[in-house]
Amino acid sequence: MSTVWSGTWVAERLGVELTGDRELTGLLGLALRRNPKRAHLLVSNVLGKHVPQRPSVVWRSGHELGVRVRELLGDEAAARAVVLGYAETATGLGHAVADGLALAPYLHSTRRPVEGVARAGGFEESHSHATSHLLLPEDPALLAGDGDQGPLVLVDDEFSTGNTVLNTIRALHELHARDHYVIVALVDMRSPGDQGRLDAFAREIGARVDLVVAARGTVRLPEGVLDKGQALVAEHEATAVVPEPRRERGEIVRVDDLGWPDGVPDGGRHGFLPEHRARLEQALPAMAERLAPHLADGRVLVLGNEELMYAPLRIGTALEAAGADVAYSTTTRSPVLAVDDPGYAIRTRLVFPAHDAPADGPGERYAYNVAGGGFDTAVVVLDSVGDTRELAAPGGLLERVAEHVRRVVVVVIPSYVPQLVPQSVPRPVSRPVPQADSQGRSSMSLPEPLRGPAFSSYAPDEVGWLLQDLSDVTLEAPTEEREEAIQSGGAHYAESLPQEYQPSAQYQELFHAALGASAARIARAVGVVTETVLAERSPRPVLVSLARAGTPVGVLMRRWARHRHGLELPHYAVSIVRGRGIDANALRWLAAHHDPADVVFVDGWTGKGAITRELAAAIREFEDAEGVAGFDPEIAVLADPGSCVRTYGTREDFLIPSACLNSTVSGLISRTVLRADLVGPGDFHGAKFYRELAGADVSRQFLDVVEERFDEVRDAVDADVKELLGADRAPTWEGWAAVERISEEYGIHDVNLVKPGVGETTRVLLRRVPWKILARAGAGADLDHVRLLAEQRGVPVEVVDELPYSCVGLIHPRFTRGATGADGTAVVAK
Repeated sequence: MSTVWSGTWVAERLGVELTGDRELTGLLGLALRRNPKRAHLLVSNVLGKHVPQRPSVVWRSGHELGVRVRELLGDEAAARAVVLGYAETATGLGHAVADGLALAPYLHSTRRPVEGVARAGGFEESHSHATSHLLLPEDPALLAGDGDQGPLVLVDDEFSTGNTVLNTIRALHELHARDHYVIVALVDMRSPGDQGRLDAFAREIGARVDLVVAARGTVRLPEGVLDKGQALVAEHEATAVVPEPRRERGEIVRVDDLGWPDGVPDGGRHGFLPEHRARLEQALPAMAERLAPHLADGRVLVLGNEELMYAPLRIGTALEAAGADVAYSTTTRSPVLAVDDPGYAIRTRLVFPAHDAPADGPGERYAYNVAGGGFDTAVVVLDSVGDTRELAAPGGLLERVAEHVRRVVVVVIPSYVPQLVPQSVPRPVSRPVPQADSQGRSSMSLPEPLRGPAFSSYAPDEVGWLLQDLSDVTLEAPTEEREEAIQSGGAHYAESLPQEYQPSAQYQELFHAALGASAARIARAVGVVTETVLAERSPRPVLVSLARAGTPVGVLMRRWARHRHGLELPHYAVSIVRGRGIDANALRWLAAHHDPADVVFVDGWTGKGAITRELAAAIREFEDAEGVAGFDPEIAVLADPGSCVRTYGTREDFLIPSACLNSTVSGLISRTVLRADLVGPGDFHGAKFYRELAGADVSRQFLDVVEERFDEVRDAVDADVKELLGADRAPTWEGWAAVERISEEYGIHDVNLVKPGVGETTRVLLRRVPWKILARAGAGADLDHVRLLAEQRGVPVEVVDELPYSCVGLIHPRFTRGATGADGTAVVAK
């Protein structure tokens, strides 16, 4: 009897063609998924992820590859090797490869951050629906080696473009160079165009790179397959048939003492050594014996959980060795279309909520080909982190599985806790030991951050200011004097402070009205940028706001993370000065106390992108000089109207009420100051705390009003983030181009005197000598405060069609008191 290939349905409808080794169609089927990067999914029949398969077949597929790697390396090199598997699909495969290699420790990447374990590395996956991978070895030397690093063996289920694996090698090679890398995969599916990349890459890094696979082939994709595939997914999702449950839901029982060996990790998240393997092998028969009485007669499915693949796989092999009729698969976070057709690889889909408090927030999880699989018992194997109320809640994993089997047996493996430091001790990080530089500066001699109420009106846990207190120094100068000195080159703007603007009663009313009207929009943007940071940058980011416009945003992001996820994120404020760079001593302090890779710089908004460029250049200069690596200069902002960054809450140019005021909405802190007679080589930049303005302070009120809207915008934030994460957010720098055009059109010839956007225009009116304001035709209430300030200062407002921003502030060009502007009209200060 002929068997229908499980890729037939997709191949016929999309024109996709699988060619290669004869055994390829036995190893792979095809399915479709909603993914903006790749519509088709190669579904492995021997991986144990989407398709239930005999545990012995799954384990042997990886083990045999590991034996081949050992033969390639020889025992001496194999004993010095490290095997690295990829989350989530290849964690079990990689472990089986390590079993075949026998002599080497195993580690797999993870998307689950673990408190107390320093991140030894991380990387992105190019075509995946969820991309961020963390490397969290219990012993950092597992990847770092001792100067005599052996081969690194990287295991993934398929080698397609090669981007993921090669990016990993490149990142790890920069940290700890090796002479030999071995890539292992079930299938090599590279296109002809990608075939030569491996040799070229090996030459680039000066290392040997080998490839070991079970089969080779390629997928031929016709033109337009991505759009056609997405349309097919949309069509069939709308008519998808939910699997019919049994008439009676199966019973759910627990096996509380399986006998998992003490001290043996539940997998390779933190490393799994050869001695762990020996102890587990010895304990497996007894575990199968304890499980056997709880199984109903008939077929058994051992169901693992996302990254937890190896422990349930080995429990499955033990049950199979004891004579049970067993299949094995695992749940996944990967959304795949289900079509009940013999020629399609994913015939049924169970959907349930995540139950292990994932770092990227709640979401759907899936179990494929369980319903309709003819199973009588499902042994659901979890680690203790996943054993939560959500697991057993209505609609949860256990209930969904119980609808399709006679009995669900729940087995909980203790989540391995690395033996690092007591859990109450703050998380250690991997970083250079602080050393004094050529001028004697040391991060260990720098003072601790300033905090409220001694410095600022914010609560002490809201933000730590990496600044020095200059409150007793007179730094304020009249606006016209400052402007003349700045434009003549006689002084830098950071060497003095503008006199604090005292808002009129009418202006304060306007601020409160604007806050009430825009609080929900700001809350939504805060939620979007925070969730994007958590999803893409770090699950435990260290927020570092650029004082002072970024600081209220940093506090709000910290509040969102606590409100939504229960996270208490560190938050600091640092100084950055255009033309002078970021405070290097603040960076030294951060590098000494946190992993630089976790630092996320935060600002309020982008104008033309000058600070974005300034920060990137300053970080490069700092890292070159200090030998400290890992800081990411990409700024996260609330609003990016200039299209200057990838991480933002919105690209709309709208009124952020914190831009309406100066210190009284920023914790009563001044702009930052950098002056040689006040800031020495070992000092932080300075700022003032205007305690005397406490009666007019609305800093906490601004935060509280926005936070009150968090729950209201939650669903909108989730929808926005889902869309953003799949979108092309590459900066276009259209704001910079617009500024250059305006600078020339208005005869200014200096982009520093053109301040685009609502926030920057407000700053011009509050701190500088404005020449005129350009307002986009049709701009509404967002510009009410701009019009009021312009009226108070006697500044003309010119309405302009097709302005890319809501407004643009032009600083008086070539200003001297009594001078004329580019149009020959004198500006009279009022």
